[in-house]
Amino acid sequence: MKVHFIAIGGSAMHNLALALHHKGYQVTGSDDEVFEPSKSRLAKHGLLPAEMGWNEANITEDLEAVILGMHARADNPELLKAQQLGLTIFSYPEYIYEQTKDKTRVVIGGSHGKTTITAMILHVLNACGVDADYMVGAQLEGFDTMVKLTKEAKIAVLEGDEYLSSPIDRRPKFHLYKPNIALLSGIAWDHVNVFPTFENYVEQFDMFVDLISKKGKLIYCIDDQEVKKVAEESDNDITLLPYSIPPHVIENGVTYLLTDGGKIALKVFGNHNLVNLNGARLVCSSLGIAEDDFYKAIQSFKGASKRLELLAATKHTAVYKDFAHSPSKVKATVEAVRKQFDDRKLIACLELHTFSSLSLKFLEEYRKSMKAAHEAIVYFNPKTIKHKKLPELTKKQVKQAFGRKDLIVITDSKELQKHLKAISWKRKNLLMMSSGSFDGMDLIKLAETVTS
Repeated sequence: MKVHFIAIGGSAMHNLALALHHKGYQVTGSDDEVFEPSKSRLAKHGLLPAEMGWNEANITEDLEAVILGMHARADNPELLKAQQLGLTIFSYPEYIYEQTKDKTRVVIGGSHGKTTITAMILHVLNACGVDADYMVGAQLEGFDTMVKLTKEAKIAVLEGDEYLSSPIDRRPKFHLYKPNIALLSGIAWDHVNVFPTFENYVEQFDMFVDLISKKGKLIYCIDDQEVKKVAEESDNDITLLPYSIPPHVIENGVTYLLTDGGKIALKVFGNHNLVNLNGARLVCSSLGIAEDDFYKAIQSFKGASKRLELLAATKHTAVYKDFAHSPSKVKATVEAVRKQFDDRKLIACLELHTFSSLSLKFLEEYRKSMKAAHEAIVYFNPKTIKHKKLPELTKKQVKQAFGRKDLIVITDSKELQKHLKAISWKRKNLLMMSSGSFDGMDLIKLAETVTS
C-alpha cells in the first residue's frame, strides 16, 4: 500500500504514519511545520518530509490512499490535487476504521476519562498477553506508539474523540468507528466553537450510541445523569452495562480497592480514576479477561501521561501535573488530590488555554470547579486569546466566572513562577493543570524547586 499524509506532523497523524510504516506500508507525508516529538520520531523512520510546505508533486495517481489531517485547510493544494485526480481521501478516523473493520472494535467515548480508561484497558490486556490494535490520545508506558495496527490482532481498542474528523468532514471522530463494545464515561459540554449549545453537544452522544453495532454492548457511568439518559433512552438493540465507583479506602496516602479477594493497592487515586477503573474492568470482562486477572494487572497501572503525573515529591510535599482543562476534569482532579492528602494544603493552578476555556460565555461552566483547593490560581496569556481571535478577557471577569473571591489571576508566566517559588511548601501540594504548557514553563525544574 502506498499512502500519503497531508499534515503528517500532528500528534495523532504521525503516530498513524508510524503504525502503517511498521505494518509495511509505503508512507510519505507533508506539513508546513513539524514540532517535537513528532519531528524526531518521523526522522528516525525516514518519514520526515525533506522540505516543509505543500507540494502538488507529492500527489500522484499511484497513491492508494490520502489521509487528511485537521491541521490542513480545505483549500490545501495537495488536497485539491488529490480531489482532481479522484484519489481516495480518508480522514484520520475513517482510516482507523478501514484498518479495523474486521476486528472487534472497543470505543471509549465521553467528555472526560477517555485516555485513562483506554490506557487501563491496554495495560491489562498487555499484562494478560492479549494482542490488540489500539489508538490512544497519550504516550503510554510500555507502548512504542499511540497507534498500533496489525493484521494479526482480533481486537482494536480506540479512544473515541467527539471533535471533528477533518477540514472536509464535519462529523465527530467517534461517529466513524462503529463499535461492537462502547463505553461512555461522562457528558460535560466542551468544544463550544463546534457545538454552540449543550443540547447540540449531547446530540452527538445520542448518535454515537445509535451507531453501536446491533447486539453490541454499551458500558456507561450511571452516576452521570446525561450519560444515563442517553444510554437508557436509546432504541438501539444493545446490552446496557452500568458502572459506578467501586468500594475502596484510603490509608496513609494509598488507595485500596475492596474486592472479594481482599484489598488491592493502587498506584492511581481519586474518585474519577476509581470510576474509570470500574468501566475498564467491565470492558476487559467483555473481552474475556477474568476479574482476578484484571485486579492483578491493574495494581501496576501508573496512569496515562500527563494524567495526575507525579513530577517530584518529599515526605511533606508533592507536585503533580494534569491534562485537566475542561470544568469537569478540573473539579475531579482538584478534589482527588485534596482528598488523597487531607493532611496537606493544596495549591491548584489552572491554565486557560483551549478555545472553550477562553470564551467568556463558556467560562461560567468553571464556577466552583476549584472550590476544593486551599489556594486557587488561574493563568492565561492575553496573546493566546488574540491568536484564537476571541474577545479580550479581564482578570475581574475570570474571578467572577470561577465564583471565588480569593482566586488569584495571573497573566504573565514569569510572575506565576515568582509567585509559586515564594510560597513556603512544607505540608503543601502543588497541582498544575493545562492542555498547554504554561507558555513553555519547565514544570520539572519548578517541581524540583518546590520540593527542594
